[in-house]
Amino acid sequence: MTSAPAELPRKAGDLRAAGYVPRSIKAEIRDNLLKELRAGRDPWPGIVGFTRTVIPQLERALLAGHDVVLLGERGQGKTRLLRTLVGLLDEWTPVIEGAELPEHPLDPITPASRRRAAELGDDLPVAWLHRNLRYAEKLATPDTSVGDLIGDVDPVKVAEGRSLGDPETIHFGLVPRSHRGIVAINELPDLAERIQVALLNVMEERDIQVRGYTLRLPLDVLLVATANPEDYTNRGRIITPLKDRFGAEVRTHYPLDIEAEVDVIRQEAEFTAEVGEPLLEVLARFVRHLRESTSIDQRSGVSARFAVAAAETIAAAALRRSAITGEEPAVARPVDLEAVPAVLRGKLEFEPGEEGREIELLEYLLRRSVADTARERFAGLDLSPLAHAIADGNLVTTGERVPGRDVLAALPELPVLHDVAARAGVEPNDSSGRIAAAIELALEMLYLSKRVAKDADNDTTVYGA
Repeated sequence: MTSAPAELPRKAGDLRAAGYVPRSIKAEIRDNLLKELRAGRDPWPGIVGFTRTVIPQLERALLAGHDVVLLGERGQGKTRLLRTLVGLLDEWTPVIEGAELPEHPLDPITPASRRRAAELGDDLPVAWLHRNLRYAEKLATPDTSVGDLIGDVDPVKVAEGRSLGDPETIHFGLVPRSHRGIVAINELPDLAERIQVALLNVMEERDIQVRGYTLRLPLDVLLVATANPEDYTNRGRIITPLKDRFGAEVRTHYPLDIEAEVDVIRQEAEFTAEVGEPLLEVLARFVRHLRESTSIDQRSGVSARFAVAAAETIAAAALRRSAITGEEPAVARPVDLEAVPAVLRGKLEFEPGEEGREIELLEYLLRRSVADTARERFAGLDLSPLAHAIADGNLVTTGERVPGRDVLAALPELPVLHDVAARAGVEPNDSSGRIAAAIELALEMLYLSKRVAKDADNDTTVYGA
């Protein structure tokens, strides 16, 4: 991270002379959000599929100055959305240099900082805090303590001679240390109820209570949280008084269309080989079929991370196949989809009674997704010349040890093959791997319910056998 610009004020007097006025965190976010909206800029970089649904609700909540809880199943981008809030903070904000909390030099809140401000006046030293350091994130776990979030008595300070009733004996927790910043709590219902109770005063009265006495600190924090729907987990719930403190509850969702699902995969996946648009569409449809299946526990949900992991898996399968066959570049083909069910079935929760059928179910839905994608891509295209060519004895063998050039060599020169490639977004002079990927997609559709021979020993599939 770069250091603060040298021209920024370094003393409280200079800060005051420059016209700096303390603003609450919620006012700061509101002002910056309005600035982005008026300029026509997107305040939510990297957020896909929420433009007309979640984003307007969240923006209204922030403009209203509300603390927010995002409610939705796993893998819907809740945490990523909260992390983008950092972009709505000022890039640099002044703090009292050496203070325990990030207090504004013109508005100190702790007894120690108030004493320093009174003693030093305009000479109070000023440091500058980058916005990335004003966002704190905590994963709620059952063992989280009040001390972790709010604070506790520091035995070292007591040993130094301070009395237990002295507010300066407190070691501050995450929330006070996020003064003038954002506190994000993931999976809020997992917090024990007594810990949730400790947040009530922070959210309403903005003070903290530790070990039987109250320290009045006008804390300035935006509290945001994520939670799964109450019927998703039996581990806990948000207690009613705390839920009432949140000004807004925003429901998230999975991508609503194939295009958005593909955009999420492309944005999040780290590919080790080339994966074409048609195969990304297959995976997007596969995930959507899983979310509609009665064999999958929909209370658990099917995370967007499943599709991302699937895309990375087929890219890895293509890279492995490239190393085995020596074919470059490494390009994913439909044959690589066979690696997905066995590798990723552990990321899904199946309904009771489906034991032993998991792989069979996944393979069925995956082939259905391939067929749906092929029908969409090749709609109106007459594939009968390709079917006739195979029926005349031009059997096509594919597998992890079969390079794309062998797939092409098995077929005669047919004009329809150029049309198939074009529909798949492949140029006529592209690599044999890319063209073979398009042809295999067409073959999968043609032979979905026809003659396909599987050779388990050689890991091959023969179309027309």
